[in-house]
Amino acid sequence: MARRSVLSIRIVEGRNLPAKDITGSSDPYCIVKIDNEAIVRTATVWKTLSPFWGEEYEVQLHPTFHSISIYVMDEDALSRDDVIGKVCITRTMLAEHPKGYSGWVSLSEVDPDEEVQGEIHLCVELLEGEGGQRLRCTVLEARDLAKKDRNGASDPFVCVSYNGKTQESTVVKKSCYPRWNEAFEFELPDPPAEKLCVEVWDWDLVSKNDFLGKVVVSVQGLQAAGHQEGWFRLQPDTAKPREDRRRGSLGSLQLQVRLRDETVLPSCCYQPLVQLLCQEVKAGHQTGGVHLVTLLDETTTAESRQDVAVNLVKLFLGQGLVKEFLDLLFELELAKPCEPNTLFRSNSLASKSMESFLKVTGMQYLHAVLGPTISRVFEEKKYVELDPSKVEIKDVGCSGLHRVQTESEVMEQGRQLLQSYLGELLDAIGKSAPTCPPVIRAAFRQLFQRVGERFPQHQAVQMVGNMEPAAGRAKEEWLAPLQPALQHGASRMRAFITRLVGTEEEEEGGEGWPCAPRAAVVKEGLLFVHKTRGKGPLLASASKKLHFCLTGEALSFAKSPGVERCGSIALANIRAAERVEEKSFGSCHVMQVVYVDEAGQQETAYLQCKCVNELNQWLSALRKVCGNNPQLLHAYHPGVFRGDKWSCCHQKDRTGPGCGQTRHSITLQDWSDPLQPDVEAQRLFQHLHGLQEPLREKYWQLMEAGGAHDGPRGCGEGPPLPLVLQRLFEALQDLERCHRQLPPAAPAPLELQT
Repeated sequence: MARRSVLSIRIVEGRNLPAKDITGSSDPYCIVKIDNEAIVRTATVWKTLSPFWGEEYEVQLHPTFHSISIYVMDEDALSRDDVIGKVCITRTMLAEHPKGYSGWVSLSEVDPDEEVQGEIHLCVELLEGEGGQRLRCTVLEARDLAKKDRNGASDPFVCVSYNGKTQESTVVKKSCYPRWNEAFEFELPDPPAEKLCVEVWDWDLVSKNDFLGKVVVSVQGLQAAGHQEGWFRLQPDTAKPREDRRRGSLGSLQLQVRLRDETVLPSCCYQPLVQLLCQEVKAGHQTGGVHLVTLLDETTTAESRQDVAVNLVKLFLGQGLVKEFLDLLFELELAKPCEPNTLFRSNSLASKSMESFLKVTGMQYLHAVLGPTISRVFEEKKYVELDPSKVEIKDVGCSGLHRVQTESEVMEQGRQLLQSYLGELLDAIGKSAPTCPPVIRAAFRQLFQRVGERFPQHQAVQMVGNMEPAAGRAKEEWLAPLQPALQHGASRMRAFITRLVGTEEEEEGGEGWPCAPRAAVVKEGLLFVHKTRGKGPLLASASKKLHFCLTGEALSFAKSPGVERCGSIALANIRAAERVEEKSFGSCHVMQVVYVDEAGQQETAYLQCKCVNELNQWLSALRKVCGNNPQLLHAYHPGVFRGDKWSCCHQKDRTGPGCGQTRHSITLQDWSDPLQPDVEAQRLFQHLHGLQEPLREKYWQLMEAGGAHDGPRGCGEGPPLPLVLQRLFEALQDLERCHRQLPPAAPAPLELQT
């Protein structure tokens, strides 16, 4: 059994953002943080106040996470990036929208006193003495504090206040993981004051001290327990007066956010449901009855049909029945009244399932084919605009010889660039038919055959992208110069599709999709190796930049791609994959892989990525393939051991316990992830559990429409349910009983006590 939280987020676009550059525009991008840890960064949209991103992510989180923050930034080439504003969404707010939230959210100004993070370890107790009761607060340590200084750390100290008196701790220099172990005592008045306040500050020699967060403990509650110890989340100081905040004038973001809390049962619990669905797919389309897939299509709402399609596709891929499932959908879809040119253009389960199937099985193929050209477009950053009303006139040439380009020159330059990109893409697509995944080619051949049987008098291949001459005429006059290239591209695409469906070959293994291919490459790329004191195989390498390859068996490395590897780390020996503090190597894109060498000694490899997205992709990949290791660490050191101490907590014991919590459960989901049949079955159960009455009603309606049941039907009356629905309801009831018998979830970390 596993409890997990999955956050789906789509950053659509922004509007009315303020100008941050002297040109009167901005270069906005977004940073998504989960509990103040950066998870993803969107692309930068240059020179606009109304950027469109359309980027979506799915993140698996620990169920006790607290909030998600989206910061809108303005990228600057020569100076530090500017903060435009932010949106903060708490876990409680997401819980109020179980089906997800979609809409525009105003950006708010970033307040330094509210940008707090981390936890503090306190022990608060009441002591009996000759002079009466005393209140003792022992400040042990803190972790993951906000970084307020330019060196990537803080100089934290603690102020403990009670009954009008304040005591301060020592200052711990250059640490976000300080250890104090200092006790503070106060006389307990009669009646006792209500609250004990513990504030954490960053000490500054010249400027004003920076607020890092606070905890308020209820003394009244302490009198009942007598003692309270644990990790407390630091909270912002909401008691201080705030100036009117700029909200609305900073613009807004269009977001789609959804949180799913899931409890996944052991595989055996889902077998009756999975076996029933597989039997229905194997039985195929039969006349004279109502198929379960038809009922599911008719009762699933439009907003949830995409999710259900993804779950079904992944489930049948794992069962080796995806071809049969898609073929069944083709038959059912073609049995409806339809025209050749409108096939699969509705919001049906068939169209959504085909779309999901192509994403799950073909995303890596798509990236391999189109990736080089897309990367070229982003790297060149060439200005392209064909609309005369939007063309920007610029100076060209060197100093002293520059001249202003004419509008026609800018448009001609844009046309040539677009034709170059288009030609490169078409060349790559045309050559890729043999490398298209066999399971996709098989699905297209099935579709081609079914459509040909249904419409023998029509051309079976549907018009793709309005490729017919009449439909492909330029809608705008300024697009006319591209028409010859577009028409030529349309004929090449038709040839590609014909070649794709005409290649008859045997699929690999012939059975579905492997759930966990052990030898397949999970991720690979060049990483910079930071040298530290150690004796592991990676630390002894002479090269600073190596090519790493992660498979289901090991993390190996070589001097360059395709050459013999220098060494490897078995996945079974990896204990953690975590971030490294920025101050350790002067970069915030460094990760550490903690592993055990052949001699049983724990070593750490420090690897630098080129950006925050690559960092999180590597961390996610490593955490997924090592997730079942029995000896994963629960704590680690975010810094490095230099000289005689750790840079993060200043411990002098190199083998001492870590000062930060590991985050094994935080991973970015990817279309190439190994299939998780139990997760898909659980999501289908959640969907079907709420559809039992609609499924029953829809069955009766369809039977009445077919003349199988005549006459009025009272409440709860109707023709006997088919065996498949009876078995489905029994399987759902069994799963519901399994969930009711689960033990309660573990308590969340201590929150603000008042």
